[in-house]
Amino acid sequence: MKNYQLVLTEHLNHYGYLFGGTLLKWVDESAYIGARLDYPGKSFVTAGLEKVSYKKRVELGSILSFQVEKQKVGNTSITYKVVASVASSTSNSDEEEPEIFSTEVTFVCIDKDGRKCSIH
Repeated sequence: MKNYQLVLTEHLNHYGYLFGGTLLKWVDESAYIGARLDYPGKSFVTAGLEKVSYKKRVELGSILSFQVEKQKVGNTSITYKVVASVASSTSNSDEEEPEIFSTEVTFVCIDKDGRKCSIH
């Protein structure tokens, strides 16, 4: 599954580039959308991200792509790999869709009372 996000002024840090926390929010949301689409009617909460390491800065007006792929499924948890890339930027770049971030996001399936429950 692939999602896109446009980097707007309100997404920038005090240096004028994409704020890292905003990128993490988009990564988490993209993975969550994948989980909800794969398991309709189930509720999930984020249990953790594998690694947080930013590879490139992102400028205003860039369009980011988020490629989401299911990695593993347990009884109560599921993990997705998310790769964030620059699909389009305002500056000229010879590199096609340079990767700026990747991680694995793990979710836990919960019931209406917030307790872990089976995904299946």
